[in-house]
Amino acid sequence: MNDPDRWNEMAKHYEETAHPFTAPFAEAALARIEVTPQTRLLDVATGTGALALAAAWAGAQVLATDFSAGMVARVTAHGLPNLEGRTMDGQALDLPDASFDAVFSIFGVMMFPDWRKGLSEMARVTRPGGHGVVATWQSEGAATHLLLSQVVRTLFPDRDWRSGLPEGLTYLGNPERLAAEMVAAGYAGPNIETMTHDYLLRMTDLVPETQFGLSEDWAALGAVDQKAVIDEVYRRAGGREVLPVPSTALIAVATRP
Repeated sequence: MNDPDRWNEMAKHYEETAHPFTAPFAEAALARIEVTPQTRLLDVATGTGALALAAAWAGAQVLATDFSAGMVARVTAHGLPNLEGRTMDGQALDLPDASFDAVFSIFGVMMFPDWRKGLSEMARVTRPGGHGVVATWQSEGAATHLLLSQVVRTLFPDRDWRSGLPEGLTYLGNPERLAAEMVAAGYAGPNIETMTHDYLLRMTDLVPETQFGLSEDWAALGAVDQKAVIDEVYRRAGGREVLPVPSTALIAVATRP
């Protein structure tokens, strides 16, 4: 998950599948702050820009950053005059202190190897009185990661299943820990809400290596167990074209003192 080349290769698929799923969460997070044409807004680990595009359409002056040049290219391809994209490591932002009114990371900083550094970098570039907004999944993850975990635990209840999720996601997926880490990073008064939205898995798109391959434990299952997992997914779909996977996010909004 920490290889930008892999994300470059996945950018088109991500835009087609993950982006529509994450967009409602991004829009809900954006709605938690006031946005004007004067708002300087940074989107850290933008992906294909679910948050950045919503903010630009709302009139903000937006900088979208990601360590994947392929992802950034998808964002800037929209050609919005108030949206700039730059390839940048969210753990070491090449940006001045206190330079943004609002800094967002929608399902981004939770993926960083040093997610605490990512949070502190967000706080560093937020002006006093500005806001930091973080969205992360609950500790079991979301979408096909969550589905895979649920199916494996059902089929193999005695197996030690690690879920293959990043440490930052499993740690920050707890509301109390997320609040404490935002304060430790330099923010104050975090308010955390939950939001649940269905990931719609189209059964015609069920390519296991694409849908489950990001989980480090998928390959460890072996061919026989992998087939059992896929059979169980089809059983749950029950002949429907789409299998909904309810997924819950935490959305935290805090202020820079």
